[in-house]
Amino acid sequence: MGTLKAVAIITGDSNVKGALHFIQQPNGVTHVTGRITGLAPGLHGFHIHALGDTTNGCNSTGPHYNPLKKNHGSPSDEERHAGDLGNIIAGSDGVAEISIKDTQIPLSGQHSILGRAVVVHADTDDLGRGGHELSKTTGNAGARVGCGISMPTFSEFI
Repeated sequence: MGTLKAVAIITGDSNVKGALHFIQQPNGVTHVTGRITGLAPGLHGFHIHALGDTTNGCNSTGPHYNPLKKNHGSPSDEERHAGDLGNIIAGSDGVAEISIKDTQIPLSGQHSILGRAVVVHADTDDLGRGGHELSKTTGNAGARVGCGISMPTFSEFI
């Protein structure tokens, strides 16, 4: 298998917008890079959600992508949803520069994330450790302020 690529264009309620690029290396690691603007400064939960449905904005993207039926956790935890990518950090200018490498978000195969939503939340993901009733399902990360659908790119044919 060669290098696979995908893109997600992020749009949101207010000024939230951006673009994310996914590159899956032959060793199975997927590198997510990009930039999201219009965020409140600070930490924001960042997840792959189960559905690529934005008919009701980011609210129709379903729960976190969790094909192995695990509890919510941090990207480095054994017990985590495949879609748990932790937090991104927006600077004082509201811009988050993203560079995340993960092995549980492939662009091919049975657990591919292609066609699924990438969601940015209003609040910090507590990584399943917050003690809140939502910690083990959503990380208590709050409202969905931006999202986009991961779609394959075929730039090598252009």
